[in-house]
Amino acid sequence: MKIACVSSTERGGIDRLLSDVADQLQALDASLVGIVKAQNYASSFENGCDMKVRVLPEGPVIKITQDLGAGSGACRLDPGAIANAVSCVEASSFDQADLFILNKFGPEEAVGRGFCNVIGNALERGIPVLVGVSAENISAFDTFAGELAVTLPDDAKAILDWFRINQG
Repeated sequence: MKIACVSSTERGGIDRLLSDVADQLQALDASLVGIVKAQNYASSFENGCDMKVRVLPEGPVIKITQDLGAGSGACRLDPGAIANAVSCVEASSFDQADLFILNKFGPEEAVGRGFCNVIGNALERGIPVLVGVSAENISAFDTFAGELAVTLPDDAKAILDWFRINQG
């Protein structure tokens, strides 16, 4: 099985990196499935916890957070929107996919929901999987992936090299 994770200590670093890698791979005609952060969407909250994701390869763009008010410190993740994103990805064609990208193994995946089944389906089909993982969820990801995953540096070249090695 071919699964890799990448983390970053820089706020928003994983999102920018995986979006950039997806753009580079699509420019090389790689067939991608999954989601990456929509980089052209500016959060309306100081903490940046307001996000839209782009379903690969060509959309739609889905807002996956909910507005809980300016003073709220609660998680803004919208489980219904995540379920919608999962459905959109599942409807994508995995037949010729070269790579599955998940922008973040987040709270939903940490408890076995979200994109967990999609990751498993991609791996069963022999599609390499690239997952962004925050420090808060690395333990949950390690439990999920066991020893199957490799950890990559937060570097586009390293990710592209891993991708090339895991083709075919």
